[in-house]
Amino acid sequence: MTTRIDRRMAKLKSEGRPALVTYIMGGDPDYDTALAIMKGLPVAGSDIIELGMPFSDPMADGPAIQAAGLRALKGGQTLARTLKMASEFRAGDDETPIVLMGYYNPIYIYGVDRFLADAKASGIDGLIVVDLPPEMDEELCIPALKAGVNFIRLATPTTDDKRLPKVLQNTSGFVYYVSMTGITGSALADTAKVSAAVTRIKGHTALPVCVGFGVKTAEQARVIGASADGVVVGTAIVNAVANVLGPRGEKTADPAEAVATLVSGLAQGVRSARLAAAE
Repeated sequence: MTTRIDRRMAKLKSEGRPALVTYIMGGDPDYDTALAIMKGLPVAGSDIIELGMPFSDPMADGPAIQAAGLRALKGGQTLARTLKMASEFRAGDDETPIVLMGYYNPIYIYGVDRFLADAKASGIDGLIVVDLPPEMDEELCIPALKAGVNFIRLATPTTDDKRLPKVLQNTSGFVYYVSMTGITGSALADTAKVSAAVTRIKGHTALPVCVGFGVKTAEQARVIGASADGVVVGTAIVNAVANVLGPRGEKTADPAEAVATLVSGLAQGVRSARLAAAE
């Protein structure tokens, strides 16, 4: 199978630059605003969109993404409405890859077969389900691959060479390297260690390796992008939304504009990642 993710990563490889992968929470701070934010991402320079599925018990998320999920749930966001967001986005953009990211519980309740059919119909290209290890591939990973949806696995600093082949076994699209142990939004990891980890993972797979957790600025994106095939930014984008919300959730400025400004800067950082090496 060839998905939008595969085509986008191949295109960026031919251009000699890493991808900018941007995460937003579906329905944060409300459906219409989140959709406007999502529509603005490719214009600002995002290459791949990770669309968060809000969940009430997000064990791997830091405070910022937890708060975003709670805002979305309070606003009535559901998995069905998140799929609707993707579908509405697709009406105007049939090329930018969309990856749903979150936890298995909402998918399990929705029903795996129904979810995969609806996700495919909504234009979803990939899944990142952080609480499903390779030992549970029959639950969702294998059915997703059969449905033509990439299943993207996380690798971490504690994923050693013995464990890595198991993690990579049914992974497709790209490998998401979590650059540190801990939750989202933590401090940026040592870039030299990140580069070494990317090289080590590439020794086990031909898939692109994207690096996330901790990237907040254009300069950090540039440094990480020098060795990685993609740079993932989430917490900084979610914070850009939160920073223009008042104490009662009222908008003090346009969240879509705030996110677009941040992403534009990050895109410039990513696009300059390998210029120095090429000169």
